[in-house]
Amino acid sequence: MAYPATYSVTPPEQFDKTQVALRITLTFALVVLQSGSIFIDPTFLTSSFLMIDSMIFSAAYLVLPMMAAVLVSQKGADQYLADSEQGPTKWLRYLMGFYSYMALATDKLPTSAPEESVGLHVQPVGTPTVGSALARIILAIPHAIILAVLGIVFAFCWLVAAVAILISGSYPSWVARFIQGYLQWTARVMVYMASLVDEYPPFTLRGGDEESPAAPAQATTPTG
Repeated sequence: MAYPATYSVTPPEQFDKTQVALRITLTFALVVLQSGSIFIDPTFLTSSFLMIDSMIFSAAYLVLPMMAAVLVSQKGADQYLADSEQGPTKWLRYLMGFYSYMALATDKLPTSAPEESVGLHVQPVGTPTVGSALARIILAIPHAIILAVLGIVFAFCWLVAAVAILISGSYPSWVARFIQGYLQWTARVMVYMASLVDEYPPFTLRGGDEESPAAPAQATTPTG
């Protein structure tokens, strides 16, 4: 049975090399501002993206449960879930759209229509309470630990993808599969952290039945 939250992203037929260079520059600039270091080598670039990844996930990990607790206390569980499409689900689409853009899974930034950037579909179900929303900060720790470890591989795959697009014009299919799998896992955890579903997220890089297995293959031949 499919998890009640699914994520998908369709890579462009041709990746824009200028956009890729822009993301590398943005990643480098953000980390330089954070650390004050300007030492550049492949290890630094990988650790830079790993830091960005960690910042995004850590912020969402803490903010989403607190946001859910406040809204549930104000609206009640039923209304919170009923309003989710124009509330937390839409916000998560923006977040996953930006995350996917920075991860080189798409060239589209989420603007006024985040659903054009990524496919995040949620079937809200459950009976969230203030206590259960906040408890997920503790309950999701196993996912946070595993994703932190996998994040090292994720950062390496990002570097391989960026260099491959800029230099050779090819995007290995195994890199595309891992990046999308990591993003799928992260999206399910975030939906859970927002108390939009009660079912505990599975420990897997694989997506739901709704996601197209052909999507990663489109990222194998980007050019610019």
